[in-house]
Amino acid sequence: MSTTEAHTAGDTSIGRVDMRLEVDIIPVSDVDRAKQFYERLGFRLDADDAPMEGLRIVQFTPPGSGTSVTFGLGLTTAAPGSAEGGLIVADIKAA
Repeated sequence: MSTTEAHTAGDTSIGRVDMRLEVDIIPVSDVDRAKQFYERLGFRLDADDAPMEGLRIVQFTPPGSGTSVTFGLGLTTAAPGSAEGGLIVADIKAA
């Protein structure tokens, strides 16, 4: 039985790996406007770095979250606005 077949057959002899989604890259058209948006939401600014020409990495983490959003220049070829996901809040009106 192959490893793939073992996984699909429910073979539990293969160890489990601790997995977490920690970063979501979001394609944006205006990095500074996106940065202002997440600052207004109260997200924590983790990084705003430009380590080389054509590359800028901005990362924010929502309060109490283990997952960050990352955007900038030179990170992805995806079209701005094409990311999909969900930000879960307890009270949408308060958020």
